[in-house]
Amino acid sequence: MNVTVENFDDEVVAASMHTPVLVDFWAPWCGPCKVIGPLLEKIELAYAGRFKLVKIDSDEQQELSQAFGIRSIPTCVLMFQGKPVDGFTGALPEGQIKAFLDKHVAQGDVLEAEVTSVEVSDAPAADDPAAIHEALHQAMLKNPDDEDARFAFIKHLLLLGQEDDAKVAFAPVIAKAAFVRRFVSLQRWMNAIDFAADQAELAGSLAGFDEKIAVNKRDFDTRFAKAQVLMAAQNWVGAMDELLEILMRDKTWAEDLARKTFIAILDLIEPPPVKVADGQIPPVDPVVATYRRRLSSVILS
Repeated sequence: MNVTVENFDDEVVAASMHTPVLVDFWAPWCGPCKVIGPLLEKIELAYAGRFKLVKIDSDEQQELSQAFGIRSIPTCVLMFQGKPVDGFTGALPEGQIKAFLDKHVAQGDVLEAEVTSVEVSDAPAADDPAAIHEALHQAMLKNPDDEDARFAFIKHLLLLGQEDDAKVAFAPVIAKAAFVRRFVSLQRWMNAIDFAADQAELAGSLAGFDEKIAVNKRDFDTRFAKAQVLMAAQNWVGAMDELLEILMRDKTWAEDLARKTFIAILDLIEPPPVKVADGQIPPVDPVVATYRRRLSSVILS
């Protein structure tokens, strides 16, 4: 089964709710891929439905490869209940692949996962992280086309530092992400996390950014890099302050990249809407309100 962005949700995410799905990232030019591919197909037949094998051409489906953070091929990722649970890289021998699968697939009866309904009245307690996670996950599974539910779940995963799970949940909407502002905001956050991960090897990267900025306050590339690292660390105010420093000096720098990233942060930190009685004004987050005003002041100045 060849999987693309268009059928990823059905063939991988939905299918993995009841049967483990092994996703094989490959490419036509990859020699080891030609070795492990037929071997995986042979093992799938031998396991007789205990797992499902799908293939993703990493060249043709670069969005999915990026979503999973694929850096080399062949790479296999095992999905269950909509999330990656394990994986391996390289053309492993048959015995090692079977040992890998046997840790996860059912020995007899097929594993099942029930998608339950979560009503507003069943909202979990604020001090029960596991219940909150499950409620958000189930809400997305019940209504996969509900943009609000998907945004809330992906945001929740990113806040917990579960970037891989977040990218998997984001993958089904990659094709339309550019047309949904809050999905664009999530993508900018994930890009910042990936950028910060690359910077992690550089000890004291923030100090290094500050040294460069002190020399040249119009070093916008360095200012933006610093904002990315702060954004990845969920230092939202620090990131927005740095972006404002760019905007105060060049409102349209890099095709409005600073402004667009600033707006993305506002999308990400804005609390979910709260239901209020008729005639009452919903509460406003003070940080969001303050930084919306600051942005307007700079843009309109």
